[in-house]
Amino acid sequence: MSGGINSVFFLVIAGVLLGGLGCSCELADGRGNIKKVEEPRSPHLIFIMVDDQGYGDIGYHGSDIKTPVLDQLATEGVKLENYYVQPICSPSRSQLMTGRYQIHTGLQHSVIRPRQPLCLPPDIPTLPECLVEAGYATHMVGKWHLGFSRPGCLPTGRGFQSFLGTLTGSGDHFSYQSCDGAEACGFDLHDGNRPAWEMRGNYSTLLYVERVKQILRSHNPDTPLFLYLSLQAAHTPLQVPDSFLHYYDSQSNRHRRHYAAMLSCLDEGVAQVVRELKTNGLYQNSVLVYSSDNGGQPVSGGSNWPLRGGKGTYWEGGIRAVGFVHSPLLKRKGVVSRALIHVSDWYPTLLGLTRSPQSCRGLDGHDVWGSISEGVPSPRTEILFNIDPVSRKPGEPYYKALEVNGFGIWDTAIRAALRVGDWKLLTGNVGDGDWIPPQALPDGPERLQKLEKRLSRLGKSVWLFNISSDPYERSDLAEARPEVVKHLLTRLAEYNQTSVAARNPPDDPMADPELHGGVWSPWLGLKGQGGGDEKDDGKKDRILKIKHCKLCKLKALFKKVGSRLQRNTIF
Repeated sequence: MSGGINSVFFLVIAGVLLGGLGCSCELADGRGNIKKVEEPRSPHLIFIMVDDQGYGDIGYHGSDIKTPVLDQLATEGVKLENYYVQPICSPSRSQLMTGRYQIHTGLQHSVIRPRQPLCLPPDIPTLPECLVEAGYATHMVGKWHLGFSRPGCLPTGRGFQSFLGTLTGSGDHFSYQSCDGAEACGFDLHDGNRPAWEMRGNYSTLLYVERVKQILRSHNPDTPLFLYLSLQAAHTPLQVPDSFLHYYDSQSNRHRRHYAAMLSCLDEGVAQVVRELKTNGLYQNSVLVYSSDNGGQPVSGGSNWPLRGGKGTYWEGGIRAVGFVHSPLLKRKGVVSRALIHVSDWYPTLLGLTRSPQSCRGLDGHDVWGSISEGVPSPRTEILFNIDPVSRKPGEPYYKALEVNGFGIWDTAIRAALRVGDWKLLTGNVGDGDWIPPQALPDGPERLQKLEKRLSRLGKSVWLFNISSDPYERSDLAEARPEVVKHLLTRLAEYNQTSVAARNPPDDPMADPELHGGVWSPWLGLKGQGGGDEKDDGKKDRILKIKHCKLCKLKALFKKVGSRLQRNTIF
C-alpha cells in the first residue's frame, strides 16, 4: 500500500515540475488514476518597431499615405489610441528592452551616440534574456541603437540568438555608411558579430524582411519564437526604391513624397511577414505588436497632425504613437482601446504570455494584456515620460524656476514630463510645440508654424493640460489649476527620489571606425586590452587615444568644409 502511495506521490511531484516548464505531462487524480494534461503553448511574439512614423502617417488616422496592410491588421486587431512612447530613439528602445523608466537605467539624457562608451546597464535583465529563460528562440533584425562600446552590449550579448542589422541610430539605407558628425564615418551592417559587407546595395527594409522570412521558414513551430523586427524606415536619409516613389507621383513636396514611399514599402514588407507566418504554421499561435518609436519629424516629411509638436519633444506629437496588436489569440477584435499604455508595458505584458512564471519586480511597466484583449481597466494610471537633470542650464534663474514657477516643490528649469490620469504636466525646455498640418510641411504654407512661439510667454517653464478633453494641448491650465500643478510637481519630486545618476559620458576618440577596419564596432573590453573595464585599458592605449584625438580634430576641419553630414541636435 505504501509503495502505491509513494508512486502516486512521485507522479504528482514530477507532473508539477514538468508543468512548471510548460510541458505536456501526466498527473494522478485523487483516486490514483493517470490523466494527461496538455499545457497551452506559449505564443510566438512578433514585435515590429518602426522609426519616426508620425501619428498622422497611417491610413486609419486619415493619412494621405497608403498603408492598406497596416490598416487591415489594425482593424482586425486592437488599435491602441492612448499609447505612448518616448520622443527619441534610444529611450523608447531601452524601455521596451528593460521595462524600466530612463531614470532607473541612467539613460535620462538624449540618445546613445555612436562614440559614447554607454549601453544598457548589464545588471538589468532584458526582455530577450528573460524569454530565452522561458524557452524562446530569440532573433533580432534591424536597428539596435542601444550602445555597442563592448561586445556584451551587442544584441547577441543581451539575449538575442541571432542578429542582422545596424548598431548606430541611422545610416544610408543602401550603403550602410553611418556618420557621427562629419569626422567619424563607418560601415554599419552586422550579421551576428561580423560586418556584413556582402549585403551592401540592398535596401534596408527589403533586406530585413528577407531575413525575417528566412527565420520564419526555418523555425520549428513547436518552439516559441520572439522576433524583434526594428526597421529604420522612415528615418532619414529619405531613400526608397524608385518603384515605390511612383505611388506618390502627384505629391509635389519632395520630403513628403520620399517619406510616404518609405512607409508604403514598409507596409508591403509587413504583408510579406504576415504571409510567411501563415505559410509556416505560426500565425494561429502568434501575437503581433506594431509600434512607432517616437513621433514624426515634420522637417523630414512626417506628420503628427492634429497633435502638437513632433519628434524630440514631450508634446503629444512627440510621444503619442501609432500602435496596434494583431492576434488570433485576442478575446476581442476589431476594437479601439483607449487604455493608457506605455512602451515599458510590453516587457511584463509579453512575459505574461509565456506560460512561464517570471519575476517582474523592479519594473515600471505593467501587464496590460487584459486591457488589450478583454477590455478590462488598465492597471496603468500614470506615466513618467522623463526627468532629465542634464538638461538644466546653469545660467537659468534658479529662484524663479523653483520658488515661483515650482512652488518650492520642483525646479521647473529641469526638463520633465508626467501624465497622471487625465492630467499632463510639462516643465523646462520640452521642445518646439508647433501644430503643423501636412500641407504646412517644408515647401508648403506655414500658417500654423511658429504659433507656439507667439503664444508662449518668456520665462515660462510649467504647462498643464487635461489630455482627455484637450488632446491637442491648446488650452494651458497651469495658472487656472495651481492645486493640480502642485500635486503633479510633488509626484515628479517623488519619482526623482528613486532615480539613479544620469550617465552621459563624453565621446571616446577610440571609437572612430577608422581604427577598426572602417566599421562601427565595439572598441572596449576586447582581447588584448587587459579585461572589460576602462581602468585596465593600459598605458599604450591611453597614449594612442591622445594622439588620435589630435588627428581626428584635424580631420574634422577638412571634412566639415562642404559636408552635409551634420549631427542633428536633439536635446
